[in-house]
Amino acid sequence: MAEAKTQVDSNIVVDTGQSKWSDLWLKEDYWAIWLGFSLLIAGLIIFMPRPPANMHEVFDKSNAIMEQEAAKAPFKTLEFFEAQDAKEKVRARNQSFAKKIAGFMDKPKGWTSNPLDALYRTQAQADAINVKKAPAAEKAAAAAVEARATALAAQDIAAAAGFANASLNATAETEIDQWRRANAKASSAKSKANAKPYNVIPGLLGFMVVSGLFFSIGIHFMGGDVKKFLIGFTAVFALSVFAYLMAGQATAKHYGFGYAAWAIFLGMLIANTVGTPDWVKPALQVEFFIKTGLVLLGGEILFNKIVAIGVPGIFVAWFVTPVVLITTFWFGQKVLKIESKTLNMVISSDMSVCGTSAAIAAAAACRAKKEELTLAIGLSLVFTSIMMIVMPAIIKATGMPYILGGAWMGGTIDATGAVAAAGAFLSEKALYVAATIKMIQNVLIGVTAFGIAVYWTMKVEPKETGNKVGWMEIWHRFPKFVLGFLAASVFFSFLYTKIGPDAGFTMIDNGVLRGFTRICRDWFFCFSFAAIGLATNFRELAPYFKGGKPFILYVCGQSLNLVLTLTMAYIMFYLVFPEITAAI
Repeated sequence: MAEAKTQVDSNIVVDTGQSKWSDLWLKEDYWAIWLGFSLLIAGLIIFMPRPPANMHEVFDKSNAIMEQEAAKAPFKTLEFFEAQDAKEKVRARNQSFAKKIAGFMDKPKGWTSNPLDALYRTQAQADAINVKKAPAAEKAAAAAVEARATALAAQDIAAAAGFANASLNATAETEIDQWRRANAKASSAKSKANAKPYNVIPGLLGFMVVSGLFFSIGIHFMGGDVKKFLIGFTAVFALSVFAYLMAGQATAKHYGFGYAAWAIFLGMLIANTVGTPDWVKPALQVEFFIKTGLVLLGGEILFNKIVAIGVPGIFVAWFVTPVVLITTFWFGQKVLKIESKTLNMVISSDMSVCGTSAAIAAAAACRAKKEELTLAIGLSLVFTSIMMIVMPAIIKATGMPYILGGAWMGGTIDATGAVAAAGAFLSEKALYVAATIKMIQNVLIGVTAFGIAVYWTMKVEPKETGNKVGWMEIWHRFPKFVLGFLAASVFFSFLYTKIGPDAGFTMIDNGVLRGFTRICRDWFFCFSFAAIGLATNFRELAPYFKGGKPFILYVCGQSLNLVLTLTMAYIMFYLVFPEITAAI
């Protein structure tokens, strides 16, 4: 009996039962917190004492201009944006030491026809690219200059009317937005015409060793075999590199096939053809990798971004999400009659909250099987790839306001990166709104995990087993790594507020986070996705697809999510709080 119980429990995302002080150094969730915070602290030590030169002088000058322009016109003027851009160009991660750190953790580059281009480029190749791209860069730069002149002329006409003519103001805003787009294209073209030689292979090998040793600390204390883990980790890392390489291919990138989809697909391909070798299996630490990454994600959930977009964004993210979660779970149980409640809950959480991150937390809270978690993540990745391409096209075709479109995508597309990419297809404002709402929605990871733990221990399991479950079981069941996620969010939000929004943007957002911990987080997520693929057997997944119910649940739930999110976004941004929308 004891052996059977162990076999069953090994297939559960998180075990249950009891909590002890030794859990702090023996359990996976706590090691995810310790390792995640060690990186966050390391990032602070690296970046905070090294601010960019003349940082405060640029801030003071730009803020004075922005304040003057905000008082002059009812919209953000051309000069306002130029001053804002001057501030945002001051980034801690652009310093030489930061570039060296990022270079060490660098992923394969983009490529079109030769995959070796993702790993290595000579000076001669770089020079040839620059010569080829120079005409396009010059053309884009000229277009930006012309667009600026047009925008400035429209703004001057509006100013001549004292900014009292709504039509002239709207024309000026439109032209300024066109100039912003032209500026972005010119910046992109300039970057493409400024190719440099690189060789990412030494960095990849070095980072493989460092990251393997990093996770082996936790493996050791949790009683694992470090030697076997490190040997298997070389395969997980290699597959992750290949996933990044494939995601960087121009066509795959255009259609939104990111590293997550490639890592799972390639891993499944190996697992279901030649089979995952036994020596790789000790390194398939799916939850350990992604939980550590989720603690790092907590540092990126900054409360100032939630406040910046105001009540409309909070309503869109926090009202629709629980409604969709509860409704889809009820629909799966009462209408579709899905036998596995845990599968039903993981899919509902994945689709309604924020994809993979929420699925991991939900699976831990309700003790879902690992195959069920894999299925939910697979569905999420497929629909994310489709939605990030289709939704911007629909928004453009229907003439939907881009702020409304951004809110709609931010509340429905699962992955944060996909949300940002989809928003960028529309406009800068759409990108800002979409990414911010997704960040607000990400806060619900912890709330959702707690709610599911309470519901499962108080309602589901007593009904199924006939045994009453004590309140302490909620603590036993609650995924502890979520505490690290929340603590990181609170701490970095406090620190951001303490040093001010300008220094916070430069030193934290574009230093500690984007210059260090976010790079690590992306890698850790990729390790997890590769491990998921390598650990997944289609024969084990087949019973969960019986009758196509998981697919139907996802389609119906996401359809409800799309309708409710769009409705709530329109009500909040255009009927209840139009003044906030106008100020974005």
